[in-house]
Amino acid sequence: MDARPTLLVIAHGSRDPRHAATVSALCARVRALRPGLRVEVGYLDFNAPRVPRVLERLSAEGARDVVALPLLLTRAFHAKSDIPAVLREAAARLPLLTIRQAEVLGPSSLLTAALERRLAEAGLRPGDRRSTGVVLASAGSSDPEAGAVLADIAREWWHTAGWCAVRPAFASASLPRTADAVRALRAEGVRRVAVAPYVIAPGFLPDRIAAGAREARADLLAPVLGPAPELARLLVRRYDGAVLAHARGDLTALSA
Repeated sequence: MDARPTLLVIAHGSRDPRHAATVSALCARVRALRPGLRVEVGYLDFNAPRVPRVLERLSAEGARDVVALPLLLTRAFHAKSDIPAVLREAAARLPLLTIRQAEVLGPSSLLTAALERRLAEAGLRPGDRRSTGVVLASAGSSDPEAGAVLADIAREWWHTAGWCAVRPAFASASLPRTADAVRALRAEGVRRVAVAPYVIAPGFLPDRIAAGAREARADLLAPVLGPAPELARLLVRRYDGAVLAHARGDLTALSA
């Protein structure tokens, strides 16, 4: 087997078949970036294979080192509690397998680059920036850290990219909703409003973001991030960071 640790991408899962298809396409891009690196996918819910089953199979096939990378844009409940619990339980049952959890994907300049790619694909031209306000719409989380991080990303993107405004919005758990954020920008006199979904794959909450954009008549609605090249590069970067941290002794293996 390849001496490099296996990369296990951990996705939430969804009843929407577009979710798993998008995750698969993204992992295919990662494999193309790193030929020979073993890249597996495990889901927390709804889809198969579930994370514990993937780890059991890897151990049975002789894998000894796994980097578990949450396919998450912010550090919220899944990254802080759900995923570590699943990985610890697996580590207790699979003593020959070393499992390390990598950092979540965001924040990162590669994510804002992917957002800008999707806005351009939706029709936004470089000359439109100064007259365009962007609604940065996420799925939402009850974890206050996640909301604060999204606000920071919106503020930084506004300062560095030249938009006339960037405002966060949420499909659940927090306010404002996408439609309200679009209307607020209109009320402030913003001429053109674009909605940029800060989500990886299609599903129920991304559909809610899209519905809010249509309801408030946003001028542009970007696609979800999906298998954007920048996102694939970011997965590789997080994997490399976890491997390097382990080599330095900075990243502790999960255990029961």
